[in-house]
Amino acid sequence: MKVQKTVLLKNGKQATLRNAEGTDAAAFQAYFAQCHGETENLLTYPDESNGDFEAGLRRRAESASDVEILAIVDDKIVGSAGIGMIRDRDKTRHRADFGISVLAAYWGLGIGSALTAACLDCARKAGYLQVELEAVSENESALNLYRKFGFVEYGRNPKGFRTRTGRWQTLVLMRLELI
Repeated sequence: MKVQKTVLLKNGKQATLRNAEGTDAAAFQAYFAQCHGETENLLTYPDESNGDFEAGLRRRAESASDVEILAIVDDKIVGSAGIGMIRDRDKTRHRADFGISVLAAYWGLGIGSALTAACLDCARKAGYLQVELEAVSENESALNLYRKFGFVEYGRNPKGFRTRTGRWQTLVLMRLELI
């Protein structure tokens, strides 16, 4: 699934949305570290990257079912979103997991909406019937974004995340039917 488009942001700048490639690994790793250090609303901390960025991005770029899309402004990665199959089994191949992050300096400019729309388009093209996500209940901006695209809450996990300071965060479980 190839993605290549330019979107106009609310501040008048343009963002390019495109597939992440293995060659983006170093820039993506720097983006990951910055983004995950700016908020408690993401799954991981900056020091918890899961290994080989280059191989992971290359694998997604070559996949027919998974995608990672970058938002680039002024030659800098400022946002990223992706979908991936929940599990490659007959009973679960119809379900995709969705994840998104945007640098704090770029919140509120429309990057989240553009990335979400692009990922949902890819999910439909890949044949998924349902897209799922988990969001921190305190993250109203994210919850509003997901609701805008039709995601509905189907449950909550009151102890879904435990921060390094020992604070519990409730996770809102949401899904979007694509059929």
